[in-house]
Amino acid sequence: MSGRKQFDIGAALDQAMRVFWQRGYADASLDALGAATGLGRGSLYGAFGNKDALFGQCLDRYASIYGAQYEQALAAHPGDPVRAIEAFFDVILGRIADPSVPVGCLIAQSAAQSLTLKEENAVQVRGLLDTQRGRVRAALADSSADTRTLDELATFVVAVNQSLAVLSRAGTSDAELRSVTRLACTTVADTLARAASEDVAQG
Repeated sequence: MSGRKQFDIGAALDQAMRVFWQRGYADASLDALGAATGLGRGSLYGAFGNKDALFGQCLDRYASIYGAQYEQALAAHPGDPVRAIEAFFDVILGRIADPSVPVGCLIAQSAAQSLTLKEENAVQVRGLLDTQRGRVRAALADSSADTRTLDELATFVVAVNQSLAVLSRAGTSDAELRSVTRLACTTVADTLARAASEDVAQG
C-alpha cells in the first residue's frame, strides 16, 4: 500500500534502545543507530524524529519493559517489605546476567551522562529514577518506620540498584553483585527492625 512503512517500528525501537544502552547517548551515532535498525537517516527521522526524540522513546520503552517487572516483584510480597526488596534485586540481577541484552542499565547509563543530554531528556531520566524510588517506597510502606526512615531507605535501595549497573559494566562477578544485594537487604531489614523496636519502646 502506498505510504505504508516497510519496517517494524517496535523492532527498530528495540534495536535503537540497545545501541543507547550499550554505547550511551553521546556515543550512539546516527550511523550506529541506522546500522542497528536497518534504517537510513531519512527513515529514522521520519519514524522517530531527531536523535533526542528517539532517545526519549527508547527510555520509555526500557522503562515499560523493566518497570513492569520491578513493580510486579515489589508488589508480590505484601506485608513483607524485606522480601519485596529481595525480589526487586533478583529481577535486577537477572537482567544483568541476561546475555541477550547489554550489560548494565540504560537509565543508569543515561544518568551518568546527564550533562550531555538535552534538558527534556535529562528531566525524563530523573523522572524515571523518581518513579523507581516511588515503587520501592511503596513496598516499604507496610512497616512501623517513620516517613523519614522509609524515604531514606527507598533512596538507598535505588542507589544500590544504580551501583549494580555500574559495577556490572566494570566486569564485577555475579557472586560479588549478589553479596552487595545481600548486604543491602540486611541493611533494610536491620533498619526496619530497629524502627519497630523503637516504636514498641515508645508505645
